[in-house]
Amino acid sequence: MDFALPELGEGVYEAELVRWLVKPGDTVRRGQPLLEVLTDKATMEVPSPFAGTITALRGEPGAQVKVGDLVLTYEGGDGPKSSEQAAEPAAARPEKPARGKRRQQAQAPRPNGSDVPVKAAPAVRYMARKLGVDIIRVGGSGPEGRILIEDLSRFVAPAKPQPPDAARAVKPDYGTPGRRLKLQGLRRTIAERMVQSKRTIPHYTYVDECDVSELVRLRAGLRDAAAKVGAKVTYLAFAVKAVAAALKEVPLVNATLDEAAGEIVLHERYDIGIAVAAPARLLVPAVRGADKKDLFQIAREIERLSNDARTGKAKLEDLRGSTFTVTSIGSIGGLFATPVINPPEVGILGIGKVVKRPVYDDAGHLRPAHLVYLSLSLDHRVVDGAVGAVFGNAVIRQLQNPVGLLVPT
Repeated sequence: MDFALPELGEGVYEAELVRWLVKPGDTVRRGQPLLEVLTDKATMEVPSPFAGTITALRGEPGAQVKVGDLVLTYEGGDGPKSSEQAAEPAAARPEKPARGKRRQQAQAPRPNGSDVPVKAAPAVRYMARKLGVDIIRVGGSGPEGRILIEDLSRFVAPAKPQPPDAARAVKPDYGTPGRRLKLQGLRRTIAERMVQSKRTIPHYTYVDECDVSELVRLRAGLRDAAAKVGAKVTYLAFAVKAVAAALKEVPLVNATLDEAAGEIVLHERYDIGIAVAAPARLLVPAVRGADKKDLFQIAREIERLSNDARTGKAKLEDLRGSTFTVTSIGSIGGLFATPVINPPEVGILGIGKVVKRPVYDDAGHLRPAHLVYLSLSLDHRVVDGAVGAVFGNAVIRQLQNPVGLLVPT
């Protein structure tokens, strides 16, 4: 029997095959991931709508696959009979209702109690039937509530939980001497975006020093309180909170450049992207509404987003729409960096490692202090040098008064 690539999302007609999660001879169950594909900037797993044994895989990693293309064959189970049936199976069409019930069935109520009909492609409906998911109960994340294949994943039994440290145990792959690596998947997407950024955005970098001695003491004092609510407060959490406050002072930095329209779009939302070094790739999930979250909420969100990114479970909605990005190299080392802007944003903040140094106070006396270098890369088409300095000063002021970051906004 044939299995074709089902619809992956609204307006998505093809994807790149990143890797196979099964091999010929494997026995699979319904809901088990079969392959990983790349759409837009995110990867997603395609679940199996059938139970059976894989007989052949059709495609190599790096290949472009269109919706409806044959991707594998299998034996057993009760899946689709052919590629055409997989793309738009007859089984996905509801049985013809009895006269008098047709209108009622076509206008099945949604979970919110409205009478808006369910919007989903035939392949998505078929996948839902095979996974045993009542499509009426699924909330659609597509345009006008359209149900996408990724929406079904919330109703599939989760995989066996891994130990808490599993994400940290993944060792990065720094390559093997003499080997040739194909530029594909997210690595290729990252390369294309970085070239676009450096080619189209006139970067300039502003670097300043910040005394975070009070922040270091406060963080140590919050450790027990944070643990009680399941949070691990990092310097990055403070930085995200400080950046959100500084962006409110200098809205021009919380913007994107719409080149097609010739407009600078100043945002009213504060969705702060955090750069995560996942194995063999870089992802930028966003902390939504960072200005409205308290420090512990931000810390928990950073941990969730980072773990999802490192384990390949990042959701498409988490990787879209950030308004400003923060990247931290402090945990690895390095005083400062000159980060590349994440287009179409107009700025990114790099945070170096916290170091202990002797400094002079206002009276001219030496004292020990914890210092960190902050490096801002900004789009000179939108943010002039003086504005960048004002924004940098606003971030420093927030970090040097960390108690203020604990006050609800």
